[in-house]
Amino acid sequence: MLDDEALMRALNSTPVTDGRARDLWRDDRVVDGWAREHSGSGTGGDEERRWLRAARDALQAAETGTAVETGAAAEPRLREVLAGVRKVPRPGAAGLTWHLEVEPERRLAVELVLAWADVKERMPGRLRPCANPECRLFLLDRSRANTARWCSMKTCGNRLKARRHQARTRETP
Repeated sequence: MLDDEALMRALNSTPVTDGRARDLWRDDRVVDGWAREHSGSGTGGDEERRWLRAARDALQAAETGTAVETGAAAEPRLREVLAGVRKVPRPGAAGLTWHLEVEPERRLAVELVLAWADVKERMPGRLRPCANPECRLFLLDRSRANTARWCSMKTCGNRLKARRHQARTRETP
């Protein structure tokens, strides 16, 4: 199963750099590297990359915009990624373990969706897009008060605070 860090790296693979949206996973080598790091085949298989990109895009859609719009847009894509997948219990000496029954090229994409579902269940309301409208990154708020708004205080937080300050300064005679 993928951890929270792996989920966040996948969700944040479409940053804005110098004002332009980028898709780091457009480069097959980057997707293959992520897959290798997380026990995927990472062999450059077109199908594995296609499923990973589809899962990432669906999860990003599920986390952005209004709940009604994103739920409707993301649901068919998530259903496609999860179609026919079974999670089967296997008893063993160490207790019960769960095994995914899915084609090898789709397994990592399914694990990505399951990691997202796990975060949503364990930490409700803590996974969200950055409050900077020019940013396309996501954050997982681990603060006690659940008040984090930016992917990074150093970049997005400071920029927005500086803009608000400049706007207030211009308004004051």
